[in-house]
Amino acid sequence: MTNSLGFSRLRQAYRARTLTPVEMVEQVYQRIDARGQDYVWTSLADRGTVLSQAHALARRIDELDALPLYGLSFGVKDNVHVAGVPTTCGCPGYTSMPVQTAEAVRRVIAAGAIFMGKQSLDQFATGLNGTRTLGGHCLNTYDPEIIPGGSSSGSGVAVAAGLVSFSLGSDTGGSGRVPAALNN
Repeated sequence: MTNSLGFSRLRQAYRARTLTPVEMVEQVYQRIDARGQDYVWTSLADRGTVLSQAHALARRIDELDALPLYGLSFGVKDNVHVAGVPTTCGCPGYTSMPVQTAEAVRRVIAAGAIFMGKQSLDQFATGLNGTRTLGGHCLNTYDPEIIPGGSSSGSGVAVAAGLVSFSLGSDTGGSGRVPAALNN
């Protein structure tokens, strides 16, 4: 698998049947494991559940054209709800356990995307440097001495590092654009 988890490359590989969603997920987990504790994630989805979803999706390869996000891995900024996964907004005292999944998340899963986990952010999504996060801040993909950018630091680093194809989040004053720019 290429380092890129871009839509076109993955779609082409799935169509040619040279890659399955299961293989993509396994390789993503290898990358996540290789990075160690990098503070990109506030919580990863259960591996068994993710692999089960990838197997189910692989059996639906004939629906590739009907599922516009077929086999794309994605993350969610930790201010967006996913049922059963803690939402922290970067603040331990604010942690809640949602019982409903945000509509945007539900729709991308229904379109064939694979949820990998929640990603770090500047506390309450109110910062542009990406260093006011839970536990520690994720590192810029080019130079660890440079800030990762925020508030969607985990999302920007995860996409740039080839851990997800895309991430869902929020952007008020550059929250998504700054880490995207700083991590290419």
